[in-house]
Amino acid sequence: MSGILAYLAAFLLYALIGWHFWRTRWNAPAKLAGGPVITAGWERYVILAPLVLHGYTLYDSIFAGAGLNFGVGSAVSSIVWLTAVIYWVSGFFYRLEGLQTLVAPVAAVAVLLPLVFPSLRPLANTELPAFKAHISIAMLAYSLLTIAALHALLMAVVEHRLHHPAMPTVMTNLPPLLTMETLLFRVIWVGFILLTLTLISGIVFSEEVFGQPLKFTHKTLFGIISWCVFAALLAGRQFYGWRGRIAIRWTLAGFIILFLAYLGSKFVLEVILRR
Repeated sequence: MSGILAYLAAFLLYALIGWHFWRTRWNAPAKLAGGPVITAGWERYVILAPLVLHGYTLYDSIFAGAGLNFGVGSAVSSIVWLTAVIYWVSGFFYRLEGLQTLVAPVAAVAVLLPLVFPSLRPLANTELPAFKAHISIAMLAYSLLTIAALHALLMAVVEHRLHHPAMPTVMTNLPPLLTMETLLFRVIWVGFILLTLTLISGIVFSEEVFGQPLKFTHKTLFGIISWCVFAALLAGRQFYGWRGRIAIRWTLAGFIILFLAYLGSKFVLEVILRR
């Protein structure tokens, strides 16, 4: 019963925070839209409560029983939680208040996913250090590239409404597009490095456990394609100065392919095929 209450409490807190930022940032009265909105001190820390509760529910769902119960619900919820944590820490260094309105509602839904889509069975070989390292690196990579995708979407909205006569208040509280673009590529670089380590650790784990090279599956194929997309984006940025819409499109394309690589196949197997 206490576990269910933790899920519901985290959901309600995320929803309230999302509503607060929507009301004060996106739906603020027009007379307040003339200048940037200053973030109150309590607004920086209030999200800690649902983050802690969300982390507790993940621990309870993933580490319940023997082995790791890492189904599609727990996987999505973990990625969203890590995304929210990384974004919260980044908020102390960058003006990212606009993303609060996007992250909080998504986290509110994600926190309930382990209940809706419970793990069918524990993952095999979860006691091995190589597997735990692989999972940890992969979750960090997916989380950072999720942040990059959200950031790219926000940049697309800002760019589209750059010359709009009546922009939402939140738009006036964001950094300039060039600053946002610089932050985007910093996030992509770190996520790309972790994605590279994920692919390498997957090969090492396969050889350590099964004594054979990594099998060329749907998941592997999409993971490699996603890596190639992000590699091409970073190369294009370095040698050809790619920016703006080109950077946004490549970022979103790489993220969608990465999503299909792991969560897409996991959703089909566990939710649709029940395997």
